Amino acid sequence: MLKNPQQSELMQLQPTILRFTQMLSAVLQLDAEVVDADLVRIAGTGPYSKFFGKKLNTSSRIFRYILETHQEKVVVKSRTDPLCDGCTNKGTCRETAFLGVPIMIDDRCIGVISLVAFTPESRERIKENVQLFSDYIQHISQIVVSKVQSSSEQGDGLDEVFTSLIENMDQGVLVLDGNSRVKYGNQPALNNLNINHDELSRVEVNIQPLSLHNNELKGHQQHIISLGERQELVVGQFHDARGHQLFLMAFHQPNKSFAINEPQPQFTSVIGECKKMLQLKTLISRIASSPSSVLINGESGTGKEVIAHAVHNLSTRSDQPFIAINCAAIPDQLLESELFGYVKGAFTGASNKGKTGLIQAANKGTLFLDEIGDMSMTLQAKLLRVLEEREVMPIGSSTAIPVDIRIVSATNRNFAEMIATNKFREDLYYRLNVIPINLPPLKEREGDVELLVQFFLEMHTRKIGVCYPGITTEAMARLNAYHWPGNVRELSNLIEYLVNVVPEGDLIDVDLLPPYFEQAKSEHSPETIHSDDCSMSLEEMEKIRIEEAINRLSNRKLVAEELGIGIATLYRKIKKYGLSVHNH
Repeated sequence: MLKNPQQSELMQLQPTILRFTQMLSAVLQLDAEVVDADLVRIAGTGPYSKFFGKKLNTSSRIFRYILETHQEKVVVKSRTDPLCDGCTNKGTCRETAFLGVPIMIDDRCIGVISLVAFTPESRERIKENVQLFSDYIQHISQIVVSKVQSSSEQGDGLDEVFTSLIENMDQGVLVLDGNSRVKYGNQPALNNLNINHDELSRVEVNIQPLSLHNNELKGHQQHIISLGERQELVVGQFHDARGHQLFLMAFHQPNKSFAINEPQPQFTSVIGECKKMLQLKTLISRIASSPSSVLINGESGTGKEVIAHAVHNLSTRSDQPFIAINCAAIPDQLLESELFGYVKGAFTGASNKGKTGLIQAANKGTLFLDEIGDMSMTLQAKLLRVLEEREVMPIGSSTAIPVDIRIVSATNRNFAEMIATNKFREDLYYRLNVIPINLPPLKEREGDVELLVQFFLEMHTRKIGVCYPGITTEAMARLNAYHWPGNVRELSNLIEYLVNVVPEGDLIDVDLLPPYFEQAKSEHSPETIHSDDCSMSLEEMEKIRIEEAINRLSNRKLVAEELGIGIATLYRKIKKYGLSVHNH
């Protein structure tokens, strides 16, 4: 890679590091900042989310200390730390705690990544998790750097290697001729497809990417392999090899079969097969065609708008507008004009053309009012009139306009309490709550986490344009055991983060999960394999296998090739297990 001599190594990776920093901040719930060895800000969040590419002119003492000593630095009593003495920004500093970690390449420190607290609560998060956060940030920063650095160092000739070793590969391989017909599959491929050699030779086999555009991407992607009337979801990639195509299957597979007649297109975005979600889908199917109002009640992040969309898509209004508005996100004085619209000259600053309100825009369709509990009493009275009279009066108008809308509303508030304290109109509540839908929190949806993980892996790899990574059994067990206070939204954000930081070709493993998943080990977590007379953890088995390969082979590149992992991953495993490596 050609480097601009005027830019640091980190600045040349700035877009990737910025995205990584923003997502790290989101999952750890702390602000973050990255500076290079010249004290130039590369990335940051919160107060540090601007002036990228500019050298720090204040608060650089701690960063200088880390750059010079190559040691992490923790400050949990701001302003009293010796390093803060003489700082010109000391009197106005808003930081309540700081954790800075050097970014190392070999023996060089090329920058610093820091976590910063600005409140007493976030200060306690750093104070109570110093070692966890420190180890995790060091680990993740090395992955991001090595991931980008190694992206241009891909070797050639892999097709020939795979072709010659197909019989002895642990990875599943299908060989296709020039007409895309499957001629042969090795044993791991047959195992993945639940088929034998004779059946494979007789059945018609078709391989299609799950998302058509994924054909343009390199690396593992999800594919649907049709075997006659049966379908299997398989993660893999195509390679050309002397007039043939090789379909190379990833080591990790979703273990989910597709039944050809099962999909319900109307519920494609409502992911979940637990008892509560199946009951919810049945209810939606029954009430969708009704014109009656629906009130969806659920915790923040449970996916209330997804359910509202499903109600609309299954209704007779599905070809008409679906208009959504978040009542909590818009100031009250603006919410009225957004909902009801206004006529020319209705108030100072009004457009001279007037404005059509969202209620009128949703005519014949569905109006989704999210966080309806945040609506003021004044607007509640006006909305009640719309529901009773089926007409809307724009601001400044003397003429009502008939409307035919179905209202679906959502809240995470306690209406009984709000009605009792005169914060919500009881008559409006009964108008909105004709059909109540209760959306369960993710922690009560047993078995749905894995389905959602696979869905979000596909969604975020497609959106970002990267290879589908897969996830280990141990990592999935941690996700299943976690209590998910932020519900489905938190899971989606986490998967997007993991898709960004996982090295290409690797699975998402437990060491990529944020530190608070360390406490989420399930008693059913399959971290130990039991046999009749012995038991050994998967990590112990992996350590022994890597150590044996290191002692037998001459260098790390050969070790990585034998183990079927990238060189960056091998370095990470060596560090993780504290192995001693010497090149011969």
